[in-house]
Amino acid sequence: MLFNSGDRVEVLSKQDGFLGSYYEGIVIKEVADREYQVMYKNLVDEVSKMPLLEAVKEEDLRPAPPKVHAMQFGLGELVDAFDRDGWWVGVVVSEKSPGTYGVFFDLYPEYKCVYPASSLRVHQDWVNNKQWLSSLQY
Repeated sequence: MLFNSGDRVEVLSKQDGFLGSYYEGIVIKEVADREYQVMYKNLVDEVSKMPLLEAVKEEDLRPAPPKVHAMQFGLGELVDAFDRDGWWVGVVVSEKSPGTYGVFFDLYPEYKCVYPASSLRVHQDWVNNKQWLSSLQY
């Protein structure tokens, strides 16, 4: 078992329109071999209005990344932007004003959005199911 009850995780979305985005949650329990019940931090059940609970395969989970403090981002830097309740991988393409950045999304080229630095984080990849690699290390 890779995850334990109470572990903070992020869940990969494979749903159309949300492909490649990650959603924060907490592992509640293991429900089957390599499958966990996750309670989402920002997604709610439409009926109960309570945090959404979902069974998630281990392959679609990763630990929550460590915090990398950055309030300034450079052009061409890979970032995660918090939008629509999840984290989306993008590239900084402009600085609109101090602390506000234009971000381009490869998977969704029709969208180029502007975010305050507080809605961005340094992009990190979970490598070989054992370590985080920051975009600052590439």
